[in-house]
Amino acid sequence: MSEHQTEHGEQWVILGHGGAKTIPPEQADAHRRGCLEALLAGRTVLELGGRAVDAVETAIRVLETDPTFNAGYGSVLTTDKQVEMDSGLMDGETLDVGAVAGIRGVAHPISVARLLLEGDRTLLQGDGARQFARDHHAELCAPDALITEERLREASDTVGCVALDVHGHLAAGTSTGGLDGQPPGRVGDSPLAGCGFYAEDAAGAVALSGDGERVTRFMVSGRVLAALGASDPSEVMATVAAAMGERVGGEVGGIVIDGAGRLGWAHTSDHFAVGYQTNTMAGPAMYLSKQEEQDTDSEVP
Repeated sequence: MSEHQTEHGEQWVILGHGGAKTIPPEQADAHRRGCLEALLAGRTVLELGGRAVDAVETAIRVLETDPTFNAGYGSVLTTDKQVEMDSGLMDGETLDVGAVAGIRGVAHPISVARLLLEGDRTLLQGDGARQFARDHHAELCAPDALITEERLREASDTVGCVALDVHGHLAAGTSTGGLDGQPPGRVGDSPLAGCGFYAEDAAGAVALSGDGERVTRFMVSGRVLAALGASDPSEVMATVAAAMGERVGGEVGGIVIDGAGRLGWAHTSDHFAVGYQTNTMAGPAMYLSKQEEQDTDSEVP
């Protein structure tokens, strides 16, 4: 048995997304490139036998650095022209949760959420979240250092990642700058476990993007996880997304890994930039919509 061999074999899985939204044609290449770079960073952790929670944090840090995405550097602005960010991370092995809401002046909100996994608190917000980041030596920055001179997008969205490692453990994470023009203090679904993300070993892992208040009302990630069972993850995500639209309205996209390591994704938005890879794939797959994936599959003889 090799160094990383377990009862799950060498199986690892990772999916990352750049947000459920409309992607203008001139931004398509940037979304593909950014998602693939994040996927590569997270995949490397898994290939070396690292933990799913480390892979998720690593991938999302890349997305937070890329101004193509509404997370970290390049986040959208509130009505008072500030950047307020939300992020959440969950370890499926321990059910530990770390999340921050309305945090300002940190380079990587996902890493502050990661620091919270080590303690009793699951969610900190605003100035208290930044003080926690300072006390725990997270990467701070001037709040206006996260504002790009020319934002690459007007749409508001969330980035996310889910992963399964060779030890059989799952993790899920999210990061967002929130809604463009949101009032100060607004918090969406992204830092709320059971709404914007969730992970539990042997059950599944989910990370979402979409209309945050609607996702929260419908508790989408919790519904997806509860419905997984032996069903196809993509079909479950599509069914819950449609049900959300019918019941409370709004758009949503989600990436999923079930307890058996099967991956899936679906969305009701125009686009949803998703990249994924497993240990059995020769290379990563990258699509800007589910329709693009289906069209590509139909072209394979």
